[in-house]
Amino acid sequence: MHERVSIDPNVCHGQACIKGTRIPVSQILGMLANGDSIDALLKAYPSIELADILACLDYAALLAEEQVTPIVELAPSA
Repeated sequence: MHERVSIDPNVCHGQACIKGTRIPVSQILGMLANGDSIDALLKAYPSIELADILACLDYAALLAEEQVTPIVELAPSA
């Protein structure tokens, strides 16, 4: 995975978290999306560093690159 993001089925129900914490990547991304600044996140979570927040963004970017091929339901031929 990523050196700062981990996925462990025994931590936060397998959600991607900042390694060594129980802080889900989705929480950091959600806070940034809602307008929280990086400085505010660093103050709210003193156990994380700027590199952890950037790793969350990098992880999200990797997920956005995933190619998803929808399964097309086959209609019965008439």
